[in-house]
Amino acid sequence: MASSAMIDESKTRITSRSSLIDSIGCGLNGVTIIDEEELKHKILIPKYLRLAMCEAIQTKNPNVGFQENAAAADDKNEVPEAPMVVFVNSKSGGRKGSALQQILQEFISKEQVFDLSVVKPHEFVHYGLACLENLASCGDLNAKETREKLRIIVAGGDGTVGWVLGNLTELFRQNREPVPPTGIIPLGTGNDLSRTFNWGGSFPFPWKSAIKRTLNEAVTAPISRLDSWNVVVTMPAGDTLELPHCLRYTEDYTHSQDMEGLPEKTSSFEGVFYNYFSVGMDAQVAYGFHSLRNQNPYLAQGPVANKIIYSSYSCTQGWFCTPCMSTPNLRGLKNILRLYIKKVNCSDWEQVRVPSSVRSIVCLNLHNYGSGRNPWGNLKPQYLEKRGFVEAHADDGLLEIFGLKEGWHASFVMAELISAKHIAQAAAIRMEVRGGDWKKGYMQMDGEPWKQPMHKEYSTFVDIARAPFQSRMITRE
Repeated sequence: MASSAMIDESKTRITSRSSLIDSIGCGLNGVTIIDEEELKHKILIPKYLRLAMCEAIQTKNPNVGFQENAAAADDKNEVPEAPMVVFVNSKSGGRKGSALQQILQEFISKEQVFDLSVVKPHEFVHYGLACLENLASCGDLNAKETREKLRIIVAGGDGTVGWVLGNLTELFRQNREPVPPTGIIPLGTGNDLSRTFNWGGSFPFPWKSAIKRTLNEAVTAPISRLDSWNVVVTMPAGDTLELPHCLRYTEDYTHSQDMEGLPEKTSSFEGVFYNYFSVGMDAQVAYGFHSLRNQNPYLAQGPVANKIIYSSYSCTQGWFCTPCMSTPNLRGLKNILRLYIKKVNCSDWEQVRVPSSVRSIVCLNLHNYGSGRNPWGNLKPQYLEKRGFVEAHADDGLLEIFGLKEGWHASFVMAELISAKHIAQAAAIRMEVRGGDWKKGYMQMDGEPWKQPMHKEYSTFVDIARAPFQSRMITRE
């Protein structure tokens, strides 16, 4: 549940915003005229500091030009109210991210707007922020104040936001706090992280006025907390699979002794998610869609086109009309999966029954899923008490586990006509998967799917546990 460390943060709870207006975008709440020079005064980092940060990143040396930059501290530029750095995924937004990047660089400065295809988040953390910290340690008060007040905006989809948040988490591990809070300019397809923190489901036109409004709101918007979840997949060694960007192989993981069913030699890979982890039919559809889009890049013309193609593709994958009628063992996940959970303040695993009709299991952290839908639903207090659930929040240390049946059921859930099949709430999750008649399965994490090999003789385990540090999110009011 929410820790005492959150007391000094905003207590604002984010309510689900899945209305048509929110899906269209932000900026429909009236027109506010924003003075450009006044806004720049609030966010523009002193020139000598932003030049020093860029040089440190380019040379991969946080001490480069240190003496010259320290001497420039006599510059009369005062530290702004909310010094801001923007990361842009130039490939997001139907390939329109590069145009947005150019507008941002013209409006703020080139040194404060980074193209993620050129400057990676870890380079900013290791060199750019370290440069500010080094200057501050030598008595540069401007650098010290800039580092303490810094805010970050990410222009991209949920995957891009998660990429940046994951690298900022390293600051917690290295005792380099404060960690800059992060706001969002939504350029992806689903944009569920953006919706959760009230930045909308898409970025509106005209861009320049929307940019000014977004940056101006990000200056004073309150800070909320966001849980993140570590995933470790342990499988028999020898299989090769193509991992998505959100996962990496690890040799440091030692699996638990109670994982029966593993061979002597195993391999493991790990990652972090902020929104959801799922296994089953929804991941299979996502995998097929990603493969189709990668083979035909011209199809990626924007969120609306992506959603149309995604919906059409799902009808071809057997979710609506299953091709395995003659082989019942290939239908429900209960034939291949055992589900275990740990409840809050409990160290023992508890096995949870997987409903026979469920073809997809989703472990959800946010209340937004699939472009702003709320499949868990807004449950009444009486139902919560009856099932032993609590009201779901993005910072409560719990995941909501629900199931989707055939495609028709999933369609009604996504239309918010009904809720999904509620299975459990958990502080930790373990899935044991064994193939049987299945030769492969599909999994996905925050929209990044992969094809998972399965075995008849041995099990594959998925362990999900809450990360020790929460991300700090700028929350639009």
